[in-house]
Amino acid sequence: MTKQLACMVDDLGPEEAMLVELDGVDGAPVPVALVRDADGDFHALSDVCSHGAVSLSDGEVEGCLVECWLHGSQFDVRTGKPVQLPATQPVPVYPVTVEGDRVLVDVDEPLAVAS
Repeated sequence: MTKQLACMVDDLGPEEAMLVELDGVDGAPVPVALVRDADGDFHALSDVCSHGAVSLSDGEVEGCLVECWLHGSQFDVRTGKPVQLPATQPVPVYPVTVEGDRVLVDVDEPLAVAS
């Protein structure tokens, strides 16, 4: 596991999202939607919507959901599962660690999506 600096805690307020590009195991950039939910917890998921292949970080965050701006699919930021059509496939979710004022993300191995 390789934790990478994604942002500083103060870079995102509650119910905000931002795009960060981190280095994948093969050196290629991995687009990650870094989201802070309504409770102030940080989550990292693939920035690419599984339905429309557009940036999730450009969508609205409400509670623990991020909405794709193109077709309105909503994803639970904790699990990556779609909770609103038209998306039916989950997006990868990555481990997040907060160390002091630094938000770290590990894109080497996405978390398993529970059924």
